[in-house]
Amino acid sequence: MSVWQGLKRKLGVGARAERHAIRVFLLDDDRLRHEWFARRFKGDALDTAVEPARAVELLSSNHYDAIFLDHDLLPEHYESDEPDDERTGYAVAAWLAAHTEAQHGATVIVHTRNADGALRMVELMRRAGRPAEHVPFQYLSQKIKNYWQR
Repeated sequence: MSVWQGLKRKLGVGARAERHAIRVFLLDDDRLRHEWFARRFKGDALDTAVEPARAVELLSSNHYDAIFLDHDLLPEHYESDEPDDERTGYAVAAWLAAHTEAQHGATVIVHTRNADGALRMVELMRRAGRPAEHVPFQYLSQKIKNYWQR
């Protein structure tokens, strides 16, 4: 892409090719975030889970192009002394790390505001050879626009 084409795209000038619908997975316990993601991925298929067990069930039986994981789930974990247990997104990251054949090619983004938890999740998946990144929720909208622009 030329510099001129890139500038035109950033400014929203010129025709844009319509992308195909993608399949998106979201693990988050905040229903308002479910609505936020539904708006961002309008026209795409969005599956959501609020509990790690349901997340693993969906991830084992479907293919996704994009996977978004939160760390802190369910109110009882917010006060927990265990930083990573089966009630957090870390459990799903551990499953993805152990099952690298699953969701091959999916973009994995940890969007939690818990930076320490996010780093542990990303490091675990990267050690297993799975690309993953941490994008704090407040920066997620721009990342989504950059990756999956409509």
